[in-house]
Amino acid sequence: MQLDELLNQLDIGEDQDIEFKAASEHGLPKSIWETVSAFANTSGGYIVLGVAQNKDKLEIVGVKNPNNLRKIFWDTHNNPEKLSQPLCQESDIQILTVGERQLLIIHVPQALRTQKPIYINNNPATGAYKRNYEGDYRCTKGEISQMLRDASDEPQDARILEGFGLEDLDTETLTAFRNRFRSREPTHPFLEGNDKSLLQQIGGWQRNRITGKEGLTLAGLLMFGRERSILDALPWYHVDYQERLSDDPDERWTYRLTVDGKWQANLFNFFFRVYPRLVADLDLPFKLDEYAVRLGETPVHVAVREALVNTLIHADYQTSKPIIVVKKRDEFIFDNPGLLRISLEKLYLDGGVSDPRNPHLQKMLSLLGMGEKAGSGFQKILRAWREQHWFKPLVLEQSKLGMTRLWLRLASMIPTDVEQTLRQVVGTAYPKLSDFDRTILMLAHKLETIGNSDVRNYLDKHPREIGEHLKELVNKNWLSQDGHGRGTRYRLPISSGHLVESSGHLVESSGHLVESSGHLVESSEDYEKLKNIALRIRVTGKTDQALLQETILKLCANHYLTIKQLAELLNRKPESLRKHYINPMVDKKLLELRYSDKLNHPQQAYKAIIGG
Repeated sequence: MQLDELLNQLDIGEDQDIEFKAASEHGLPKSIWETVSAFANTSGGYIVLGVAQNKDKLEIVGVKNPNNLRKIFWDTHNNPEKLSQPLCQESDIQILTVGERQLLIIHVPQALRTQKPIYINNNPATGAYKRNYEGDYRCTKGEISQMLRDASDEPQDARILEGFGLEDLDTETLTAFRNRFRSREPTHPFLEGNDKSLLQQIGGWQRNRITGKEGLTLAGLLMFGRERSILDALPWYHVDYQERLSDDPDERWTYRLTVDGKWQANLFNFFFRVYPRLVADLDLPFKLDEYAVRLGETPVHVAVREALVNTLIHADYQTSKPIIVVKKRDEFIFDNPGLLRISLEKLYLDGGVSDPRNPHLQKMLSLLGMGEKAGSGFQKILRAWREQHWFKPLVLEQSKLGMTRLWLRLASMIPTDVEQTLRQVVGTAYPKLSDFDRTILMLAHKLETIGNSDVRNYLDKHPREIGEHLKELVNKNWLSQDGHGRGTRYRLPISSGHLVESSGHLVESSGHLVESSGHLVESSEDYEKLKNIALRIRVTGKTDQALLQETILKLCANHYLTIKQLAELLNRKPESLRKHYINPMVDKKLLELRYSDKLNHPQQAYKAIIGG
């Protein structure tokens, strides 16, 4: 870590990958080993010794004898009674001088999946930690079990299931698999034998060479099994496909396919029922033949297929979490149980890495032409979205849930309606925004509330650089900040669609007054008229109630205005204005609502009733 990086981070505060601690010359902070475990089991990070919390600020106090502390660290680090496995190298420890004070900086790398969980005090049940924006937390039993499963080099789907056999498979599904396979590879030798022989060739049936035990594997049951048999083996098994294509917020979905006893809910049937529906409405030409083999397929179709395949082959089916695939008008969401087995950095940068939990499922799908065995599937997704100039695919690890989400937006980087909102926030400075800052604001608009990690998952930038930009956007009143330090969240100053306040002033966008919900855009002349109407009220303190009511009616004579707009024009507090004027005027039929059926609509606005 360089000095300038450290000083910048001191202004920003603790983050997902940096922890500041004070230390005496005689020993290390007691909680340091919890943080070492947490960093190792999450994404790595830095521990900086010699920084103390002073109220809301971080202050460099230094350490008096950093060489002694370094020796104590190495002695404990290499003690298996304290730390389950040593992780750090000599190059991970440095002493940094700031003025007359010295700091000890320890870099903790992320552990390999085969090393996890990293735990302390010789007890994984109580000594394994992970990290999120709230700090270090003790891993749950489920998280520890998941890390232990991932640490094994044995494929999770190769497990032989005792008490299960061919009778637990759905014969129609096996026949459909054969037909699809034969249509693609008519003379393939795997097709020559019976069902058991086929399963043995593709990983659905195995024999343990040491014990002699043989039987149906988890992969075979998941791909071809009867629903009841799958649930007997995996009581929490759940696959769920939802189409949410309605504009009605109260309608949860327009179509749903889930484990409900109405179909054999194995992975083969799930894939071939879901994939055609996912791509059916893509505004890109392409056809499927009778076996759903692609004809004239575009890179976008390939990418969507890869996303679905990846969801199935990387899922941890031994957890209680479901697989959920959601299709909306302008986006796809793929949620699967289990965290990434490689780092996010490798996922985005290394197209040759493939580390599926379920390689036998991967083989079964690849025999049908579904999925890339070389690990280039995610790179195809990135490339297809880049060619369309759409939002970069976003991968989010939900550590405490033990789930991973892939978010694919079918929209340009800054859609017109989003750009209009951002122009309201930024005002006349919008054209000068950097792509970096514009993307941060776009994410805040889409996700409603964001943290450093959300931006980092989308932009290939260091968290300290992201933190600097977030801080600058807050200073300019283009973002509002909730919390402090590692738990800080950011959002647009007010909900999208309203006229945005910045530094206590009404924001003009290129000389226009922009109304919410994309309605009438007033000219500069009309904007000035509104200000002139409200001038007397705005510059005075106490005002006659009748005069203020009359002014509101004049402001709302020709178009709808929101509470925020009215409050800014009149220089009054929004809630006070709503309580003492707007609501009573609505009750008296002096004002009408834009959204009369939803009183608490986030873009509610008011217009004078003629003759009211």
